[in-house]
Order: sequence, then C-alpha cells, then structure tokens
Amino acid sequence: MNNFLVRTLSSIVFLVVMVAGMLFHPAAFGVLFLVVLYMAMKEFLHITMGHRRLLQQRLAMLAGAVAYIISVGVCFYGLGIKWLFVALPLVLLIPVSELFASSHEGVEDLSYAILSIVYIAFPLCLTPFIVSAGGDFRGYVLLNFFIIIWCADVGSYSIGTLFGQKPTSRKLAPSISPKKSWWGFWGGIVLGVAGAWVLHLVGWLEYPLVHCLVLGVIIPVAGVCGDLFESLWKRRYGFKDSGNCIPGHGGMLDRFDSSLFAIPVAFAYLTLSGLL
Repeated sequence: MNNFLVRTLSSIVFLVVMVAGMLFHPAAFGVLFLVVLYMAMKEFLHITMGHRRLLQQRLAMLAGAVAYIISVGVCFYGLGIKWLFVALPLVLLIPVSELFASSHEGVEDLSYAILSIVYIAFPLCLTPFIVSAGGDFRGYVLLNFFIIIWCADVGSYSIGTLFGQKPTSRKLAPSISPKKSWWGFWGGIVLGVAGAWVLHLVGWLEYPLVHCLVLGVIIPVAGVCGDLFESLWKRRYGFKDSGNCIPGHGGMLDRFDSSLFAIPVAFAYLTLSGLL
C-alpha cells in the first residue's frame, strides 16, 4: 500500500474517531482524550528522557492521567472539585523519588517529567470544563476549536507552499522549522478567521461574532506556537516524528501539538470574557 493511501485512510479514521469521541457521549469523550494524554505524554518523555528515570516518567504519566480522570468526574459525574488535589501528591512524588535514587547524575531529567504534566496534561484537563460549561455536554464547542486549527493548517500549508518557499520569503523560525514562512503564518490566520466566521454563521460557534473572530485569530497563533514548541524538542533530540501510532502521520503529539497551546489560550479568553 503506497504512502499516500496510508496517509489518506489513517486521516479518515483519525477524523471519524475524533468527531465521534467529541460528540457521541461524555464517556467516549473522556476515553478519547485519556488515550491522547497517555500517548502524547509517553512520546514526549521518550523524546526528552529516553529510557532514563522510568519511575519518574511513570509517576508523571500517572499524575497526568489521575488529574484528567478526576476532571472528567468533576465535569460529567458530579465529583467534588476538591478531588483534583489528589493528583498533587503524585506530582510531588517525582522529586521525592529522586532523593532515594542510587545516583543523582542527570537530575535535570526531572524537569522534563514535570514539564510533561504542564505541557500536555494541564491543557487536556481543561477540555472537560470547556465542553461541560452550562451544565450540559457540548462536545461541539471543543470540536469548533479543532476545526479552526484545521482551517489554519490548510491556509498555512497552501499559502506557505505558494508564496513562502521563494528565496526572498522570510522564514518564521528558521532555526526550528526552516520551511515555515510568514506567508504561511498569515495564510493560517486568514483561513482560521474565515473558519470561525463560517462556524458562527451556521450556528456552531454560538458566541457573539466579535468573539468568534478573536478566537479565529488567537487559536491559530497559539497553534503555531505549539507546533514550533514541539518541533524545538524534536530538533533538539534528533527526532523526525514524536512516534508512529498514526500510520503516515507520526505520533499523537504530532497531531495535537497545536491544540496543546490553543486550548488553554481559548479557555482563558472565553473565561475572562464571561462566555464560559
């Protein structure tokens, strides 16, 4: 099977699973993003730590998973929000466990374990709060964010390919991702805003138009930062892809790098605007 067909089929399956998980039922939503969290954290820790300090890696993944499961329980099943503090001792166990290690060489690896929680688990723990605002399960709210990201990706790739690969084109972050250009950046913004506008017109993005347009700007901008941040780590440690769990597309972190920055930014904006 040629690579184009593999990429196409895996893209269709990925899209179906994503949409179904976000729209079907709170339990499906919870399972979907728990899998995303586990795979993305595992890939990031493998990139940065390899096979070093496996105990601390597992503690980080456990802390992230517990925090996410409790967030799902709080938002969908009436669990008290105070239970979120259960995850805190698990986070503290990461540095505490190092105190009893036989060797403390490379102790800076602990920062990667803790960073994986902040970078991956924290944004995904916000997703249940986004889709349960108002008391009902509204998975389409988060799906709107992803649609804006996907629109921005299309705009960035299309405009960047057409105009951003000329020798005179200014690159966005040449030391991290040499192919990304400012043409692609602005193309992503334009199509992200257009996507948000269309979502508002069809009634999916239910906020006032001005806020929808703001989301159409800040989600792609944050998404580009998330994309570059992941590329920074892969370039630093010599990885082309974060993993191979999605045939033809790399790893889970490759697919969600943009959303890990976009979700907290959109959440903060909607909360501060009184819309969430």
